[in-house]
Amino acid sequence: MKKFTPATLIFLLGLAILPFSGCVSPQQRTAHPQKVFFQTSTINALLAGVYNGNTTFKTLSQHGNMGLGTVNRLDGEMIGLDGKFYQIKTDGKAYRIPDTMRTPFAEVVFFKPDTAFKITDSIKNYEQLKSVLEKQMPAKNIFYAFRIDGTFTYIKTRSVPGQHKPYPPLTEVVKHQKVFEFHQVKGTMIGFWCPDYIKGINVPEFHFHFITADRKAGGHVLACRMQNVTLKMEKLTGFYMVLSESRDFNKTNLSGDKQKQLEKVEK
Repeated sequence: MKKFTPATLIFLLGLAILPFSGCVSPQQRTAHPQKVFFQTSTINALLAGVYNGNTTFKTLSQHGNMGLGTVNRLDGEMIGLDGKFYQIKTDGKAYRIPDTMRTPFAEVVFFKPDTAFKITDSIKNYEQLKSVLEKQMPAKNIFYAFRIDGTFTYIKTRSVPGQHKPYPPLTEVVKHQKVFEFHQVKGTMIGFWCPDYIKGINVPEFHFHFITADRKAGGHVLACRMQNVTLKMEKLTGFYMVLSESRDFNKTNLSGDKQKQLEKVEK
């Protein structure tokens, strides 16, 4: 039998542990890497005013090429599309986000749709769109990612201004939101469905952001109308969340039901 030196034994032990260590991405840990919904921080933390995160967009891009969220100091809305991330500021314009910028809350996927079809009928409002999407969902206890491309007859979006410490709660920030309206505009809506049991962690049910086809404007979707658009959907059966290591996050009281606050913010 071959004898090993202590140094060799330590090296071999390290190789055995490595596949289970934090150096391995969540995509490598799951049997279905393309089905993972990745999230940083929680929606309750954002509601409470935790606007500084420790996840860079370079790190975020390692977990998904499509998503939404915000940036540090809550400085606008974020949308990720085709591996590129954009910040929609309160001037309504979209700006490319550098890898070094950080996010206090974001959700991304490596989008690989398993359903795609054309919506030829006129969608007259946001509620009707949700109804159409729900009919395509085989179950409501898993996550879904959506991408809608085409010409939108009308879309209404918003963005919020960057904040300074001491940070106010999100319900106060949205009182100063800027609203934008688009008519007959080509673009893309991306969004997610989260199950109802995710309350406190994320936004239950639908959450959409929008960006124009020229990638120059967009925001958080408040209302929409559309016809002859293409819908793509992916069922997501894995969920992976990274929590902030910041002092603000650790000292914030995240207990209690904040659903009513969230509803005010989303609308």
